[in-house]
Amino acid sequence: MTTELDRIDRNILKHLQANGRFSNAELAELVNVSPATCHRRTQRLFEDGFIETVRAQISPQKVDRGALVVVGVVLDRSTPESFAAFEAAIAKLTFILDCHLVAGDFDYFLKIRVKDMADFNKLHGERLIALPGVRQTRTFFVMKEVTDNAPLDF
Repeated sequence: MTTELDRIDRNILKHLQANGRFSNAELAELVNVSPATCHRRTQRLFEDGFIETVRAQISPQKVDRGALVVVGVVLDRSTPESFAAFEAAIAKLTFILDCHLVAGDFDYFLKIRVKDMADFNKLHGERLIALPGVRQTRTFFVMKEVTDNAPLDF
């Protein structure tokens, strides 16, 4: 059963997207409800799957991962088995931030953060091209991050 979101629920979600560190009391004040009501609604939003997780967003530059790379991947076969094998291998790689099955010229797009071009070159030669079923990769080094992980507009 899908729960309908009312104005207060949407307001809670928008504020939490902007700052997941709000205390319940601060959030309640922002959305103009009592702390008990805010807590109950926030818990329901978690339970109903509207909020998947709350986590810190780490500054990539501070942890020596300032280079963002997008990699287009083409598999040698377009079968459920080859997709499953590739996806299972990707799920084990901690350096992959995002992996998306896409329509078009590529089968997948990968989002990866690395220290620099040399770091990526090593990763590409040792790990990426060795993934199951990979026929071709095309690498895009991001020159400027205009928008990244923007809040959902709903």
